[in-house]
Amino acid sequence: MAYSRNVYDENGDGFEDTVYRYLCPVRKAGSVIGKGGEIAKQIRFETKANLRVNQALPGCDERVVTIYSTSEETNRIDDDDEDFVCPAFDALFKVHDMIVGQELTNDDYDYDEDEYKTVVTARMLVPSDQIGCLIGKGGQVIQNLRNETNAQIRVISDNLPICALALSHDELLQITGNPSAVREALYQVASLLYENPSQFQSYFLSSPSTPQHQHGGILMSPALTSSRKNYSAPRDVSDERVFSICFICPAENVGGVIGKGGCFINQIRQESGATIKVDTSETGEDDDCVIYISSKEFFEDQSPTVIAALRLQTRCSEKVGKDSSDSAITTRVLVPSSQVGCLIGKGGALISEMRSVTKANIRIFQGEDVPTIAREDEEMVQITGSFDAAIKALTQVMLRLRANVFDMDHGLVLLPTFFPYISQTTETSSKPKHKKRVNHSHGSMESARNEDYSSQMNLNSPRRNRVY
Repeated sequence: MAYSRNVYDENGDGFEDTVYRYLCPVRKAGSVIGKGGEIAKQIRFETKANLRVNQALPGCDERVVTIYSTSEETNRIDDDDEDFVCPAFDALFKVHDMIVGQELTNDDYDYDEDEYKTVVTARMLVPSDQIGCLIGKGGQVIQNLRNETNAQIRVISDNLPICALALSHDELLQITGNPSAVREALYQVASLLYENPSQFQSYFLSSPSTPQHQHGGILMSPALTSSRKNYSAPRDVSDERVFSICFICPAENVGGVIGKGGCFINQIRQESGATIKVDTSETGEDDDCVIYISSKEFFEDQSPTVIAALRLQTRCSEKVGKDSSDSAITTRVLVPSSQVGCLIGKGGALISEMRSVTKANIRIFQGEDVPTIAREDEEMVQITGSFDAAIKALTQVMLRLRANVFDMDHGLVLLPTFFPYISQTTETSSKPKHKKRVNHSHGSMESARNEDYSSQMNLNSPRRNRVY
């Protein structure tokens, strides 16, 4: 993937960045990293580009190699080449050659005779708003690339690897053929991506990239961090917003959410930085309760609320079906009435897209169909599907809500700064149920939710009494 971003240095002079994301098979990552990171350091030194190999995600046999630099053309890709390329372009081919080179390091390999018998594959992640420059009108560009290079070039939108963006706005570019053909096709592709940057890249470059390690799973952030100090603009406190989410949790699940002596919920609070409150004041033995998660955030940063919610999702969910081996779950979330529109879209277009992308059943309950535990100015989003589908769907929902809180119409595409691995050892109920709403309040939690929701909702917003 390549794209550029206009930022400014301390003197006000502008420069751009070029970024590629190359997929490296897990078994070959050592050829890029080297012992103690020596090879990666050498590539950085030789090319002056930044390079990071993301950690492997459970269930994914590829790792993302992120390569980025300024777009200034300062490097010769070959010693005798009169053309100059940017450092990231140069580093991309060093990484590619090292990965592909593993398949060609055979003492019996004859480069003249065996070159055309060997088949190699290069795979890259490309954002959907950038893929058009590779396809062209009517597929003309990609067909010309195939004819000129004799490589098989495909754009894959379905069944993406887990290391792709959580919202599935990545597309996969795959190039297959003999080593020379693949290298030539990669050169052409990298050039087109360099010349046609994505328009949303700034959200990646401004976010932290340190992986978050924790018990039971990993939260990975593929967001980019540059070594340049002037990537970080001064913070404006007025840009900070409160983002919150409310789970409806079965009463029998609360123990699993809190943990013995509060150990689990305190761990999530510490690791995510979010405020997490459990309200059982209005619940009986068989009633639901509310798990309230919130944090003060800047849009370009990782969201403590999203991180905490994804860690807690399966513990707050209900199993679907009586069979304990059934992996389907139902997650219920309360949403301010004023924000429901950003999930539905015109004519239901957005919610239909989320259902299609995540393969989960997503429904929005409004009016009298909302559980009694909800306030009068809240609606309920219900997500049902496999563990993987439910996690992706909740991610979609939360990031759309978060973009709406920050008034970011187009921020959604690049908002997923991590993809979670959630252990399937969960404390979930097998009795999906809820009582319909009546007029009432919820004591101390009510005041807390009013305080944090006050800037997010219109208390006089009209109610749509239907289910989407």
